[in-house]
Amino acid sequence: MIRVANAPCSWGVIENVTGETSGYRKVLDEMAETGYAGTELGDWGFMPTDPDALRAELDARDLALVGSFSTPWLQDAARHERSADDAVRIAKLLAAVGGPGTFIVLGNDPYGDPVRGKNAGRITAEHGMTDEGWAVFARGADHVARRVRDEAGIRTVIHQHLGTLVESGPEVRRFLDATDPDLVGVCLDTGHWTFGTGQEPAEAVRELGDRIWHVHFKDCDPAVVAESRRLEWDGLTSTGHGVFCELGKGCVDFPAVLAALRGVGYDGWIVVEQDILPGMGEPRESARRNREYLRSIGL
Repeated sequence: MIRVANAPCSWGVIENVTGETSGYRKVLDEMAETGYAGTELGDWGFMPTDPDALRAELDARDLALVGSFSTPWLQDAARHERSADDAVRIAKLLAAVGGPGTFIVLGNDPYGDPVRGKNAGRITAEHGMTDEGWAVFARGADHVARRVRDEAGIRTVIHQHLGTLVESGPEVRRFLDATDPDLVGVCLDTGHWTFGTGQEPAEAVRELGDRIWHVHFKDCDPAVVAESRRLEWDGLTSTGHGVFCELGKGCVDFPAVLAALRGVGYDGWIVVEQDILPGMGEPRESARRNREYLRSIGL
């Protein structure tokens, strides 16, 4: 059964981004009020990191914990162990509170690489890793995922994400070819896929099939995409101009994505992520409208 969650990034809590945001209690209150059944963790320390305290907060609102972002630096072999330590720390909290069905979502230090951040949404082969770089990167991902599985008992997915080293369609495919399918799956993010690859996410579902273990629903405004490419905005500038608009107001065909997910037998979580920067918009009302839209298409 597919269930619907939301994430703190819909309230402006985004990795590598600073600014004033709502406290976690308000975010959780508003998630519950607007009809979501679960949440991702958000940045480490945003919510309580003590399992009993976090469980109490979630239980009080009848919310499940479904996963968390982790931001490794997989292209540097010297940082693989540190990346794995960080992921395992998060994974143990996820497992203790949310159980074995939760996920570590790897996003390779979004916007931490200046070239990738600057060219987000316009990645070409010249921006990619060398063969040697890919070997190091894939080995790091497998190492992190193996430790997460062995030490916390949960699974790991890669997030194809603007401003990281896995953004374009060819990069996603190469990553999957290079990693162990028993260790690493994909978090399909419909907005990042649309912006970063220029392809329909429903086609990605049909192509990637059983490597999709986790899903983020995010829309994408084609007018902002066009302006971003024309003016060569970086990824965060595009986000600040609202490239990830409310569900149903952009170009992502969500009914087609949902049909494709059901067609491949997907039965996990769909997490709404309407990435905004701190202080943008009215998160609670956007969350409500996004949930109403999903109900209108059968979720």
